[in-house]
Amino acid sequence: MEMKELIEFLSSYDGEPLSFMEVCGTHTASISENGIPSLLSEKIKLISGPGCPVCVTVASYIDRLCELALAPNTCVVTFGDLIRVPGSERALKDTKPLGGNIRMIYSPFEILELAKKDSKTNFIFAAVGFETTTPIYAILLNKITEEKITNIKFLTALKTMPAAIDKLCTMGNKIDGFIAPGHVSAITGANIFRPLAEKHKRPFVVSGFEGEELIATIYALVKLKGQSKVLNLYKSVVTDEGNQKAKDIVQKYFEPCDAVWRGIGNIKNSGMALKKEYEAFDAGSRNLTEDKAKNNGCRCGEVITGFCSPCDCPLFSKVCTPENPQGACMVSNEGACFHYYINKR
Repeated sequence: MEMKELIEFLSSYDGEPLSFMEVCGTHTASISENGIPSLLSEKIKLISGPGCPVCVTVASYIDRLCELALAPNTCVVTFGDLIRVPGSERALKDTKPLGGNIRMIYSPFEILELAKKDSKTNFIFAAVGFETTTPIYAILLNKITEEKITNIKFLTALKTMPAAIDKLCTMGNKIDGFIAPGHVSAITGANIFRPLAEKHKRPFVVSGFEGEELIATIYALVKLKGQSKVLNLYKSVVTDEGNQKAKDIVQKYFEPCDAVWRGIGNIKNSGMALKKEYEAFDAGSRNLTEDKAKNNGCRCGEVITGFCSPCDCPLFSKVCTPENPQGACMVSNEGACFHYYINKR
């Protein structure tokens, strides 16, 4: 079918109400930036799930980063978004007036030169992400061990998507199908979603990130409603089996562990932690087993699990804005609240 026909079908759809969840922050951004919700029938609802690594990172992790930033001879190295995520008491940026040592970088490998130039400082890398970024951290650790650098450690909040999706399907929210994450699938392969599709009798469609690709994906989900199928519409990047080299280097340094997710809680074997033989590079990641978020009215946890939209939160666009975020979903440029605010989704 031509794109015009797909849009006409989706805009005029008048069947059973359907809700589809995207579990990738880049999909969330693209859906909003392309105005895709405005092209859909009122009976087709898109939900932004737990696909933004910053959004699912819990307050106890931020609290630990704040402790490390204030420790003697220690520097926390991180990407920009994580600096502004509220912990139970403060955000990482709020430690600066207290003497906190924070360094923002754009590439994880920048930490190598920082550590070499200042051997008296312990550099802590704030390693968050999903299956897409874990191989990068494994490659970084490979370089650290090869070059015998001893003043770099990781505070990890690395998560894996299948266990979280499995949990979402049991929480009582209405999800009729999933826009499967393209970047994650490039590493894991599309087959990773087949057991979930069969168990929960819901379709998964692996999608690219262009507006037209997402329109085709939503059309496919409507046609596959109620079916236990996985369809790969991103074959230029994603195979059934995934990237074995990336999987191998992750397996060398990391092992499955329980992980706590904002809005979902502790999920068994949904994270990746450094193996015991590399625990000298860990800065206390395994002790972060609960979310200590303060109750300020923020409903970010409900947003990323599909129980409410950003507009349902009493703080949204009033107290909580991108300039003054009260929750992680308004901080990140992959967050649902951020895009609802910016693009009026």
